[in-house]
Amino acid sequence: MLITLWLRLGAFLARLLLWSLVLGVLGWALASAWFAWQHRGPVSAQELIADDEAAMTQDIIQTAVRIVDQHRESTRYLRDAHAKAHGCVKAEVQVLPELPGELRQGVFSEPGKTWQATMRLSNGNAYPQFDSIRDARGMAIKLFDVPGKQLLSDRQGRGEQDFVMFNHPNFFVSNVAEYRQNIAAQADGKKMMAFFPGRDPRTWQVRHLFIALATLAPAPSSPTQTTYFSVSPYKFGEANAKFRVMPDPDSCPTYNLPEQNRKLPNFLRNALNQQLSTDRVPACFALQIQRQDANRYMPIEDTSIEWRESDAPFETVARIKVPAQDFDTPALNLQCDNQSFNPWFGVEAHRPIGGINRLRKAVYEAVSDYRHSRNAGL
Repeated sequence: MLITLWLRLGAFLARLLLWSLVLGVLGWALASAWFAWQHRGPVSAQELIADDEAAMTQDIIQTAVRIVDQHRESTRYLRDAHAKAHGCVKAEVQVLPELPGELRQGVFSEPGKTWQATMRLSNGNAYPQFDSIRDARGMAIKLFDVPGKQLLSDRQGRGEQDFVMFNHPNFFVSNVAEYRQNIAAQADGKKMMAFFPGRDPRTWQVRHLFIALATLAPAPSSPTQTTYFSVSPYKFGEANAKFRVMPDPDSCPTYNLPEQNRKLPNFLRNALNQQLSTDRVPACFALQIQRQDANRYMPIEDTSIEWRESDAPFETVARIKVPAQDFDTPALNLQCDNQSFNPWFGVEAHRPIGGINRLRKAVYEAVSDYRHSRNAGL
């Protein structure tokens, strides 16, 4: 009798598991079909600004300043994101000599032109932590001596063009409203509430949670061995585009990085130092753009949507070389910490567009001013 009971229980559990699998597959299929139906082209090639965006932006600035206060150290105020740098290194950005005419825009308008630049490589967290902890990784590039009028009135004469990226193709919030909700939850120490703001399942942002989890990836072997994305769109002459920087090992001498001790808190800095300073081997990247096709679902105002390469391929416009160098000194590290990178430091040909970029302009300015004024008084 006991055996019969166990057999019946086993059969029941097997049927339950089978039905669970069937319902799970059906649910996934329905969700995929709904997502595909909701996210289909064409889309606007122009920016669409919400009426309450300015008010929401002020709320976000106050929260961002609160995060800076929370994460300050005894000797300095840190950035509200990407607080820990692996290093700032000198770089050369060369426009492709054979660049097609339609891609000759802005800083890429002169084929073969080489720009001197600095590159900051970092972790994404607002507080310095061990490199082995899952996190986003960032890359910011600043070109020097760029002619033309700067986008910001107080930056005239500086001749900069910044590209700010991190190593995931889409963002875990869609727009300014979602960002306000997300950053407020983080500031209050309630990270999960960022994606589940209430009991109503219609307000849950499960897809964005999965994007966030994918963004918090294990550390690469080195900051030079991962791909970085602009995530948000920019002008590219008359077109709209996103940027990507990916390793280009074929343009540099062959190099095999020695195995790093991932238990060390700063092993990514160590890896960068090993390649550039100890082994004296340069690192190479390709800088690429992906132009918007408004007939496809490639929206400007939703940064949670990845622009598919099947809809618009990436095109290489320049190659980046980071030469062998000594960058890890107290003076250079202090200079790195005090240097600001901002997608709005640049020229009209590469003007940031979309809600998240408009938000960046206001928040970056406010947080940078607050952080530098406090650091000057320490």
